Amino acid sequence: MSYFDVASAAPLHPVARQALMASLDEGWADPARLYREGRRARLLLDAAREAAAEAVGCRPDELVFTPSGTRALHDGVAGALAGRRRVGGHLVVSAVEHSAVLHAAAAHESAGGTVTEVAVDRTGAVRPEAYEAVLREDTALACLQSANHEVGTEQPVAEVAEVCRAAGVPLLVDAAQSLPWGRVDGGWSLLAASAHKWGGPAGVGLLVVRKGVRFAPRGPVDERESGRAPGFENIPAVVAAAASLRAVRAEAAAEAGRLRELTERIRARVPGLVADVEVVGDPVRRLPHLVTFSCLYVDGETLLHELDRAGFSVSSGSSCTSSTLTPSHVLKAMGVVSEGNVRVSLPFGADAAAGERFLDVLPGAVAGVREKLGAPVASGATGTLDELTVDALGERCPLPVIELAKALPRVRVGGTVTVLSDDEVAAVDIPAWCWTQKQEYVGPREREHGVAYVVRRLV
Repeated sequence: MSYFDVASAAPLHPVARQALMASLDEGWADPARLYREGRRARLLLDAAREAAAEAVGCRPDELVFTPSGTRALHDGVAGALAGRRRVGGHLVVSAVEHSAVLHAAAAHESAGGTVTEVAVDRTGAVRPEAYEAVLREDTALACLQSANHEVGTEQPVAEVAEVCRAAGVPLLVDAAQSLPWGRVDGGWSLLAASAHKWGGPAGVGLLVVRKGVRFAPRGPVDERESGRAPGFENIPAVVAAAASLRAVRAEAAAEAGRLRELTERIRARVPGLVADVEVVGDPVRRLPHLVTFSCLYVDGETLLHELDRAGFSVSSGSSCTSSTLTPSHVLKAMGVVSEGNVRVSLPFGADAAAGERFLDVLPGAVAGVREKLGAPVASGATGTLDELTVDALGERCPLPVIELAKALPRVRVGGTVTVLSDDEVAAVDIPAWCWTQKQEYVGPREREHGVAYVVRRLV
Protein backbone atom coordinates (compact mmCIF):
# COMPACT_ATOMS: atom_id res chain seq x y z
CA MET A 1 0.00 0.00 0.00
CA SER A 2 1.35 3.45 -0.94
CA TYR A 3 0.28 6.24 1.39
CA PHE A 4 0.12 9.47 -0.62
CA ASP A 5 -1.83 11.76 1.75
CA VAL A 6 0.65 13.39 4.11
CA ALA A 7 -1.04 16.76 3.54
CA SER A 8 -3.80 15.35 5.76
CA ALA A 9 -1.58 13.56 8.26
CA ALA A 10 1.96 12.26 8.05
CA PRO A 11 2.90 8.87 9.53
CA LEU A 12 4.57 9.08 12.92
CA HIS A 13 8.26 9.80 12.33
CA PRO A 14 10.64 7.23 13.89
CA VAL A 15 12.30 9.99 15.87
CA ALA A 16 8.90 11.07 17.21
CA ARG A 17 8.16 7.51 18.28
CA GLN A 18 11.47 7.23 20.12
CA ALA A 19 11.05 10.60 21.83
CA LEU A 20 7.46 9.78 22.77
CA MET A 21 8.35 6.46 24.38
CA ALA A 22 11.31 7.92 26.26
CA SER A 23 9.38 10.91 27.60
CA LEU A 24 6.47 8.75 28.77
CA ASP A 25 8.79 7.58 31.53
CA GLU A 26 10.39 10.96 32.21
CA GLY A 27 7.77 13.60 31.43
CA TRP A 28 4.64 12.49 33.27
CA ALA A 29 4.91 14.83 36.27
CA ASP A 30 3.58 18.38 36.66
CA PRO A 31 6.22 20.75 35.21
CA ALA A 32 4.99 23.50 37.51
CA ARG A 33 6.15 21.61 40.63
CA LEU A 34 9.55 22.09 42.25
CA TYR A 35 10.33 18.50 43.25
CA ARG A 36 12.63 16.26 41.22
CA GLU A 37 9.99 14.74 38.93
CA GLY A 38 8.46 18.14 38.21
CA ARG A 39 11.86 19.65 37.42
CA ARG A 40 12.60 16.77 35.04
CA ALA A 41 9.30 17.35 33.25
CA ARG A 42 10.00 21.08 33.07
CA LEU A 43 13.40 20.46 31.49
CA LEU A 44 11.78 18.31 28.79
CA LEU A 45 9.12 20.94 28.12
CA ASP A 46 11.65 23.78 27.96
CA ALA A 47 13.94 21.83 25.65
CA ALA A 48 11.02 21.04 23.33
CA ARG A 49 10.02 24.70 23.26
CA GLU A 50 13.55 25.80 22.40
CA ALA A 51 13.82 23.23 19.61
CA ALA A 52 10.46 24.23 18.13
CA ALA A 53 11.29 27.94 18.40
CA GLU A 54 14.61 27.41 16.62
CA ALA A 55 12.78 25.60 13.79
CA VAL A 56 10.19 28.37 13.49
CA GLY A 57 12.68 31.21 13.87
CA CYS A 58 11.25 32.88 16.97
CA ARG A 59 12.06 33.32 20.65
CA PRO A 60 11.11 30.43 22.95
CA ASP A 61 8.96 32.74 25.08
CA GLU A 62 6.95 33.67 21.96
CA LEU A 63 5.85 30.07 21.33
CA VAL A 64 3.20 28.04 23.14
CA PHE A 65 1.96 24.51 22.58
CA THR A 66 -1.76 24.05 21.94
CA PRO A 67 -3.99 20.94 21.79
CA SER A 68 -4.12 21.11 17.95
CA GLY A 69 -3.32 23.24 14.94
CA THR A 70 -7.00 24.15 14.68
CA ARG A 71 -6.97 25.35 18.26
CA ALA A 72 -3.86 27.40 17.55
CA LEU A 73 -5.58 29.12 14.61
CA HIS A 74 -8.81 29.76 16.51
CA ASP A 75 -6.98 31.14 19.54
CA GLY A 76 -4.58 33.14 17.38
CA VAL A 77 -7.36 34.85 15.45
CA ALA A 78 -9.53 35.48 18.51
CA GLY A 79 -6.66 36.70 20.68
CA ALA A 80 -5.23 39.07 18.08
CA LEU A 81 -8.66 40.53 17.31
CA ALA A 82 -9.38 41.02 21.01
CA GLY A 83 -5.99 42.60 21.59
CA ARG A 84 -6.68 45.19 18.90
CA ARG A 85 -10.39 45.73 19.53
CA ARG A 86 -9.80 49.47 20.04
CA VAL A 87 -8.49 49.69 16.47
CA GLY A 88 -11.62 48.07 15.06
CA GLY A 89 -13.27 44.79 14.17
CA HIS A 90 -12.21 44.29 10.57
CA LEU A 91 -10.58 40.96 9.65
CA VAL A 92 -8.94 40.13 6.29
CA VAL A 93 -8.47 36.55 5.08
CA SER A 94 -7.74 34.93 1.74
CA ALA A 95 -10.49 32.96 0.01
CA VAL A 96 -8.42 29.76 0.17
CA GLU A 97 -7.53 29.69 3.87
CA HIS A 98 -7.94 26.47 5.81
CA SER A 99 -11.47 25.94 7.07
CA ALA A 100 -10.26 26.56 10.64
CA VAL A 101 -9.46 30.17 9.72
CA LEU A 102 -12.70 30.60 7.81
CA HIS A 103 -14.67 29.19 10.74
CA ALA A 104 -12.91 31.65 13.07
CA ALA A 105 -13.78 34.45 10.63
CA ALA A 106 -17.43 33.36 10.56
CA ALA A 107 -17.55 33.38 14.36
CA HIS A 108 -16.05 36.87 14.41
CA GLU A 109 -18.64 38.05 11.90
CA SER A 110 -21.47 36.51 13.93
CA ALA A 111 -20.23 38.45 16.94
CA GLY A 112 -20.54 41.73 15.05
CA GLY A 113 -17.19 42.01 13.31
CA THR A 114 -16.57 42.46 9.61
CA VAL A 115 -14.63 40.15 7.29
CA THR A 116 -13.13 40.72 3.83
CA GLU A 117 -12.06 37.75 1.70
CA VAL A 118 -9.22 38.40 -0.75
CA ALA A 119 -9.66 36.61 -4.07
CA VAL A 120 -7.01 34.38 -5.66
CA ASP A 121 -5.99 33.76 -9.25
CA ARG A 122 -6.44 30.49 -11.11
CA THR A 123 -3.29 29.05 -9.51
CA GLY A 124 -4.63 29.74 -6.01
CA ALA A 125 -2.26 32.63 -5.23
CA VAL A 126 -3.13 36.04 -3.82
CA ARG A 127 -1.63 39.31 -4.99
CA PRO A 128 -0.03 41.54 -2.33
CA GLU A 129 -1.75 44.54 -3.95
CA ALA A 130 -5.09 42.87 -3.29
CA TYR A 131 -4.33 42.76 0.43
CA GLU A 132 -3.12 46.34 0.36
CA ALA A 133 -6.37 47.44 -1.31
CA VAL A 134 -8.63 46.05 1.45
CA LEU A 135 -6.66 47.11 4.54
CA ARG A 136 -8.51 49.87 6.40
CA GLU A 137 -8.06 52.03 9.46
CA ASP A 138 -10.23 49.61 11.43
CA THR A 139 -8.45 46.45 10.24
CA ALA A 140 -7.38 44.56 13.34
CA LEU A 141 -5.84 41.48 11.74
CA ALA A 142 -4.95 39.87 8.40
CA CYS A 143 -4.50 36.12 7.83
CA LEU A 144 -2.64 34.28 5.08
CA GLN A 145 -1.54 30.67 4.78
CA SER A 146 2.06 30.08 3.76
CA ALA A 147 1.06 27.28 1.33
CA ASN A 148 -2.29 25.86 0.32
CA HIS A 149 -3.33 22.52 1.75
CA GLU A 150 -5.29 21.38 -1.33
CA VAL A 151 -3.19 22.46 -4.32
CA GLY A 152 0.21 23.24 -2.79
CA THR A 153 0.51 26.82 -4.06
CA GLU A 154 2.90 28.91 -1.99
CA GLN A 155 1.70 32.37 -1.05
CA PRO A 156 3.76 35.61 -1.17
CA VAL A 157 3.88 35.86 2.61
CA ALA A 158 6.89 38.17 2.83
CA GLU A 159 5.35 40.66 0.40
CA VAL A 160 1.96 40.60 2.13
CA ALA A 161 3.65 40.94 5.53
CA GLU A 162 5.44 44.07 4.29
CA VAL A 163 2.14 45.53 3.06
CA CYS A 164 0.54 44.78 6.44
CA ARG A 165 3.51 46.21 8.35
CA ALA A 166 3.26 49.46 6.41
CA ALA A 167 -0.42 49.65 7.34
CA GLY A 168 0.22 48.77 10.98
CA VAL A 169 -1.76 45.53 10.76
CA PRO A 170 -0.45 42.24 12.23
CA LEU A 171 -0.36 39.22 9.91
CA LEU A 172 -1.21 35.73 11.15
CA VAL A 173 0.31 32.92 9.06
CA ASP A 174 -1.04 29.38 8.92
CA ALA A 175 2.20 27.47 8.36
CA ALA A 176 0.82 23.96 8.83
CA GLN A 177 1.75 22.73 5.36
CA SER A 178 5.06 24.53 4.84
CA LEU A 179 6.79 24.40 8.25
CA PRO A 180 8.28 20.91 7.67
CA TRP A 181 10.13 22.37 4.64
CA GLY A 182 11.57 25.48 6.26
CA ARG A 183 10.95 28.72 8.09
CA VAL A 184 8.35 31.18 6.89
CA ASP A 185 10.07 34.28 5.54
CA GLY A 186 8.92 37.83 6.15
CA GLY A 187 7.81 40.03 8.98
CA TRP A 188 4.77 38.07 10.10
CA SER A 189 3.32 38.70 13.55
CA LEU A 190 1.61 35.44 14.51
CA LEU A 191 2.07 31.87 13.27
CA ALA A 192 0.24 28.58 13.78
CA ALA A 193 1.13 25.01 12.84
CA SER A 194 0.17 21.40 13.55
CA ALA A 195 2.51 18.55 14.51
CA HIS A 196 0.71 15.74 12.68
CA LYS A 197 1.57 17.45 9.37
CA TRP A 198 5.29 16.74 9.86
CA GLY A 199 5.19 13.30 11.49
CA GLY A 200 4.60 14.36 15.07
CA PRO A 201 1.73 12.98 17.14
CA ALA A 202 -1.78 14.31 16.62
CA GLY A 203 -3.03 16.66 19.29
CA VAL A 204 -0.13 19.12 19.34
CA GLY A 205 -0.19 22.56 17.75
CA LEU A 206 2.06 25.61 17.85
CA LEU A 207 1.04 29.22 18.32
CA VAL A 208 3.64 31.95 18.04
CA VAL A 209 2.90 35.55 19.01
CA ARG A 210 5.77 37.94 18.37
CA LYS A 211 6.79 40.33 21.11
CA GLY A 212 5.04 43.65 20.72
CA VAL A 213 1.90 42.20 19.13
CA ARG A 214 -1.21 43.09 21.08
CA PHE A 215 -2.85 39.83 22.14
CA ALA A 216 -5.65 39.12 24.63
CA PRO A 217 -6.45 35.42 25.19
CA ARG A 218 -10.14 34.61 25.03
CA GLY A 219 -12.00 32.45 27.52
CA PRO A 220 -10.82 31.15 30.90
CA VAL A 221 -7.05 31.17 31.27
CA ASP A 222 -4.59 29.81 33.77
CA GLU A 223 -0.87 30.06 34.38
CA ARG A 224 0.14 27.41 31.84
CA GLU A 225 1.61 28.25 28.43
CA SER A 226 1.66 31.99 29.16
CA GLY A 227 -2.10 31.87 29.67
CA ARG A 228 -2.64 31.15 25.97
CA ALA A 229 -3.30 27.40 26.17
CA PRO A 230 -4.82 26.43 29.50
CA GLY A 231 -4.62 22.89 30.79
CA PHE A 232 -1.99 20.34 31.74
CA GLU A 233 0.67 20.05 29.03
CA ASN A 234 0.95 16.72 27.20
CA ILE A 235 4.71 16.68 27.62
CA PRO A 236 5.45 13.36 25.87
CA ALA A 237 3.49 14.46 22.79
CA VAL A 238 5.08 17.91 22.83
CA VAL A 239 8.58 16.42 23.08
CA ALA A 240 7.83 14.04 20.20
CA ALA A 241 6.45 16.91 18.09
CA ALA A 242 9.55 19.05 18.58
CA ALA A 243 11.91 16.14 17.98
CA SER A 244 10.19 15.15 14.73
CA LEU A 245 10.16 18.75 13.48
CA ARG A 246 13.91 18.96 14.00
CA ALA A 247 14.36 15.58 12.28
CA VAL A 248 12.33 16.39 9.17
CA ARG A 249 14.08 19.73 8.83
CA ALA A 250 17.40 17.90 8.70
CA GLU A 251 16.06 15.82 5.82
CA ALA A 252 14.03 18.54 4.10
CA ALA A 253 16.57 19.90 1.61
CA ALA A 254 17.44 16.51 0.12
CA GLU A 255 13.83 15.30 0.16
CA ALA A 256 12.50 18.49 -1.42
CA GLY A 257 14.64 18.06 -4.51
CA ARG A 258 13.83 14.38 -4.88
CA LEU A 259 10.08 14.67 -4.28
CA ARG A 260 9.82 17.68 -6.58
CA GLU A 261 11.15 15.51 -9.39
CA LEU A 262 8.48 12.89 -8.67
CA THR A 263 5.62 15.39 -8.55
CA GLU A 264 6.91 17.13 -11.69
CA ARG A 265 6.73 13.77 -13.43
CA ILE A 266 3.13 13.30 -12.31
CA ARG A 267 2.21 16.86 -13.36
CA ALA A 268 3.74 16.35 -16.79
CA ARG A 269 2.50 12.85 -17.54
CA VAL A 270 -1.07 12.76 -16.20
CA PRO A 271 -2.55 14.99 -18.97
CA GLY A 272 -1.03 12.70 -21.58
CA LEU A 273 -2.23 9.52 -19.89
CA VAL A 274 -5.78 10.66 -19.11
CA ALA A 275 -7.95 12.81 -21.36
CA ASP A 276 -9.82 15.84 -20.02
CA VAL A 277 -7.60 16.42 -17.00
CA GLU A 278 -6.71 19.78 -15.46
CA VAL A 279 -3.59 19.96 -13.29
CA VAL A 280 -4.20 22.73 -10.77
CA GLY A 281 -2.03 24.93 -8.56
CA ASP A 282 1.04 27.00 -9.33
CA PRO A 283 3.52 24.93 -11.38
CA VAL A 284 6.55 26.67 -9.85
CA ARG A 285 5.72 28.31 -6.52
CA ARG A 286 4.41 25.20 -4.82
CA LEU A 287 5.23 22.67 -2.14
CA PRO A 288 7.67 20.07 -3.47
CA HIS A 289 5.70 16.98 -2.46
CA LEU A 290 2.17 17.87 -3.55
CA VAL A 291 0.37 17.71 -6.90
CA THR A 292 -3.36 18.03 -7.57
CA PHE A 293 -5.40 17.36 -10.70
CA SER A 294 -9.07 17.10 -11.60
CA CYS A 295 -10.58 14.57 -14.01
CA LEU A 296 -13.72 15.57 -15.89
CA TYR A 297 -16.73 13.21 -15.93
CA VAL A 298 -15.59 11.33 -12.84
CA ASP A 299 -17.28 10.66 -9.51
CA GLY A 300 -14.61 11.58 -6.98
CA GLU A 301 -15.71 9.10 -4.33
CA THR A 302 -15.68 6.17 -6.75
CA LEU A 303 -12.28 7.18 -8.13
CA LEU A 304 -10.75 7.30 -4.65
CA HIS A 305 -12.17 3.85 -3.91
CA GLU A 306 -10.72 2.50 -7.16
CA LEU A 307 -7.29 3.90 -6.34
CA ASP A 308 -7.55 2.55 -2.81
CA ARG A 309 -8.28 -0.94 -4.16
CA ALA A 310 -5.23 -0.56 -6.41
CA GLY A 311 -3.08 0.20 -3.36
CA PHE A 312 -2.92 4.00 -3.27
CA SER A 313 -4.18 6.22 -0.47
CA VAL A 314 -4.87 9.67 -1.93
CA SER A 315 -7.16 12.52 -1.00
CA SER A 316 -9.59 14.76 -2.85
CA GLY A 317 -11.10 18.21 -2.81
CA SER A 318 -13.89 16.89 -5.00
CA SER A 319 -17.44 17.73 -4.09
CA CYS A 320 -18.43 14.28 -5.39
CA THR A 321 -17.27 12.51 -2.25
CA SER A 322 -19.61 11.42 0.49
CA SER A 323 -17.80 13.53 3.09
CA THR A 324 -17.84 16.66 0.91
CA LEU A 325 -21.35 17.54 -0.14
CA THR A 326 -20.46 21.07 -1.22
CA PRO A 327 -17.68 22.18 -3.57
CA SER A 328 -14.22 22.64 -2.15
CA HIS A 329 -13.98 26.31 -1.24
CA VAL A 330 -10.38 26.32 -2.51
CA LEU A 331 -11.17 24.92 -5.97
CA LYS A 332 -14.26 27.13 -6.15
CA ALA A 333 -12.23 30.26 -5.39
CA MET A 334 -9.69 29.26 -8.06
CA GLY A 335 -12.42 28.67 -10.65
CA VAL A 336 -11.11 25.19 -11.54
CA VAL A 337 -12.87 21.88 -12.02
CA SER A 338 -13.72 20.20 -8.71
CA GLU A 339 -15.13 16.89 -9.95
CA GLY A 340 -12.79 13.92 -9.99
CA ASN A 341 -10.22 15.85 -7.98
CA VAL A 342 -7.14 13.91 -6.79
CA ARG A 343 -4.53 15.26 -4.40
CA VAL A 344 -1.25 13.35 -4.21
CA SER A 345 1.02 14.38 -1.32
CA LEU A 346 4.11 12.22 -1.07
CA PRO A 347 5.75 11.25 2.23
CA PHE A 348 9.45 11.50 2.94
CA GLY A 349 11.07 8.42 1.46
CA ALA A 350 8.52 7.89 -1.32
CA ASP A 351 10.28 6.22 -4.23
CA ALA A 352 10.04 6.67 -7.97
CA ALA A 353 8.77 3.13 -8.47
CA ALA A 354 5.64 3.86 -6.42
CA GLY A 355 5.04 6.98 -8.51
CA GLU A 356 5.34 4.95 -11.72
CA ARG A 357 2.89 2.35 -10.40
CA PHE A 358 0.44 5.15 -9.64
CA LEU A 359 0.74 6.46 -13.19
CA ASP A 360 0.20 2.92 -14.52
CA VAL A 361 -2.96 2.45 -12.45
CA LEU A 362 -4.57 5.87 -12.88
CA PRO A 363 -5.72 5.70 -16.53
CA GLY A 364 -7.58 2.43 -16.03
CA ALA A 365 -9.18 3.66 -12.80
CA VAL A 366 -10.45 6.84 -14.47
CA ALA A 367 -11.64 5.01 -17.57
CA GLY A 368 -13.56 2.50 -15.47
CA VAL A 369 -15.38 5.21 -13.53
CA ARG A 370 -16.18 7.16 -16.68
CA GLU A 371 -17.60 4.05 -18.35
CA LYS A 372 -19.89 3.36 -15.38
CA LEU A 373 -21.19 6.94 -15.50
CA GLY A 374 -21.71 6.98 -19.28
CA ALA A 375 -19.22 9.77 -19.86
CA PRO A 376 -19.13 11.26 -23.38
CA VAL A 377 -16.71 10.09 -26.03
CA ALA A 378 -14.75 12.82 -27.81
CA SER A 379 -16.61 13.94 -30.96
CA GLY A 380 -16.01 16.67 -33.51
CA ALA A 381 -19.59 16.52 -34.73
CA THR A 382 -21.43 19.76 -35.39
CA GLY A 383 -25.17 19.73 -34.87
CA THR A 384 -27.87 21.86 -36.44
CA LEU A 385 -29.84 23.02 -33.41
CA ASP A 386 -29.73 26.65 -32.33
CA GLU A 387 -30.48 25.82 -28.73
CA LEU A 388 -31.04 22.82 -26.51
CA THR A 389 -32.17 22.39 -22.92
CA VAL A 390 -30.90 19.55 -20.73
CA ASP A 391 -32.85 18.61 -17.61
CA ALA A 392 -30.34 17.50 -14.98
CA LEU A 393 -32.52 18.35 -11.97
CA GLY A 394 -31.98 15.82 -9.22
CA GLU A 395 -28.69 14.66 -10.74
CA ARG A 396 -25.55 15.01 -8.70
CA CYS A 397 -21.92 15.69 -9.67
CA PRO A 398 -20.58 14.84 -12.20
CA LEU A 399 -23.78 14.01 -14.13
CA PRO A 400 -24.84 17.62 -14.99
CA VAL A 401 -21.48 18.20 -16.69
CA ILE A 402 -21.66 14.83 -18.42
CA GLU A 403 -25.11 15.69 -19.82
CA LEU A 404 -23.79 19.08 -20.98
CA ALA A 405 -20.85 17.45 -22.77
CA LYS A 406 -23.17 14.97 -24.49
CA ALA A 407 -25.58 17.70 -25.61
CA LEU A 408 -23.09 20.25 -26.96
CA PRO A 409 -22.27 18.38 -30.22
CA ARG A 410 -25.97 18.53 -31.12
CA VAL A 411 -25.97 22.33 -31.47
CA ARG A 412 -24.23 24.35 -34.14
CA VAL A 413 -21.26 26.60 -33.44
CA GLY A 414 -22.82 29.70 -31.90
CA GLY A 415 -25.75 27.71 -30.53
CA THR A 416 -26.49 27.34 -26.81
CA VAL A 417 -27.10 24.53 -24.37
CA THR A 418 -29.01 25.26 -21.16
CA VAL A 419 -28.47 22.88 -18.27
CA LEU A 420 -31.11 22.79 -15.55
CA SER A 421 -29.54 21.69 -12.29
CA ASP A 422 -30.17 21.92 -8.56
CA ASP A 423 -26.72 20.57 -7.67
CA GLU A 424 -24.59 23.24 -5.97
CA VAL A 425 -21.49 21.79 -7.59
CA ALA A 426 -22.76 22.71 -11.05
CA ALA A 427 -22.17 26.38 -10.24
CA VAL A 428 -18.45 25.58 -9.98
CA ASP A 429 -17.92 22.83 -12.51
CA ILE A 430 -19.95 24.07 -15.49
CA PRO A 431 -17.99 27.37 -15.78
CA ALA A 432 -14.75 25.47 -15.16
CA TRP A 433 -15.69 22.91 -17.83
CA CYS A 434 -16.26 25.74 -20.31
CA TRP A 435 -12.82 27.15 -19.56
CA THR A 436 -11.08 23.81 -20.08
CA GLN A 437 -13.08 22.99 -23.24
CA LYS A 438 -12.78 26.50 -24.75
CA GLN A 439 -16.53 27.09 -24.78
CA GLU A 440 -18.33 30.25 -23.61
CA TYR A 441 -20.07 30.25 -20.28
CA VAL A 442 -22.92 32.73 -20.75
CA GLY A 443 -24.02 32.60 -17.13
CA PRO A 444 -26.70 31.35 -14.75
CA ARG A 445 -30.41 32.07 -14.89
CA GLU A 446 -32.48 31.60 -11.77
CA ARG A 447 -35.45 29.27 -12.11
CA GLU A 448 -38.23 28.23 -9.75
CA HIS A 449 -36.51 24.87 -9.37
CA GLY A 450 -32.73 24.94 -9.56
CA VAL A 451 -30.63 27.10 -11.87
CA ALA A 452 -30.35 27.27 -15.66
CA TYR A 453 -26.71 27.36 -16.75
CA VAL A 454 -26.27 28.65 -20.31
CA VAL A 455 -23.30 27.60 -22.43
CA ARG A 456 -22.56 28.80 -25.98
CA ARG A 457 -20.64 26.53 -28.34
CA LEU A 458 -17.52 28.19 -29.76
CA VAL A 459 -15.69 25.23 -31.27
